[in-house]
Amino acid sequence: MKESTVPPRVLLVDDDRELTGMLQEYLGREGFEVTTAHDGAEALERLTQPRLDSPLDLVVLDVMLPGRSGLDVLRALRTSESAPPVLMLTARGDDVDRIVGLELGADDYLPKPFNPRELVARIRAVLRRASDRKAPSEPLVLGPLKLDPSRHRATVRGAAVELTGAEFRVLEVLLRAAGRVVSREQLTEQALGRKLELYDRSIDTHVSNLRRKLALDASDDPQIRGIRGAGYLLTRPGDEGAE
Repeated sequence: MKESTVPPRVLLVDDDRELTGMLQEYLGREGFEVTTAHDGAEALERLTQPRLDSPLDLVVLDVMLPGRSGLDVLRALRTSESAPPVLMLTARGDDVDRIVGLELGADDYLPKPFNPRELVARIRAVLRRASDRKAPSEPLVLGPLKLDPSRHRATVRGAAVELTGAEFRVLEVLLRAAGRVVSREQLTEQALGRKLELYDRSIDTHVSNLRRKLALDASDDPQIRGIRGAGYLLTRPGDEGAE
């Protein structure tokens, strides 16, 4: 007999009540336990006072909300170490909201309007990556940079560096391939769990954030280098690369 499993708990935040009702029913059929909120204040209340016996596994968060915007909610969430992964819903073609969301720590984004099946696929990909980070794994070390996947902890010269889930996974992929070029397509698939789409600059945003946060400025530090037309390379001591 199969062991019973607890369904993943998802908070869906959108002011479109008809949409949230439809998605709550659809996601429920797909095996998720869904609660809803319709403005930023309500979302933060649910997120800061979760049920102790059943914490949230993921938040689907619309950018455009009455009162406090989705970006405000995301900014507040990222001050908490125990915050769940966040998938942002953005207006199609609105690159500013998407980029700002990624910079603030969103794990992925999905433009509106979208197919509910794609939403389910994105949710499962984010949850799968979050689960993989909890699995036992040996720390990865390169020069002053150390990444501990089991503890979701990154340090540079012993000092902790706060990374979002997506940034952590991008860095992990680059570390495991240190000294070799990883294409943007490979990074998107391995780190974000989806195919690279036309005009999708998510990986570039995550890499830019990593460079800023890691601040690997010494001449012998590993560097994340962009290789024109090929992808990204995390250098090892003695490697040579080109921007």
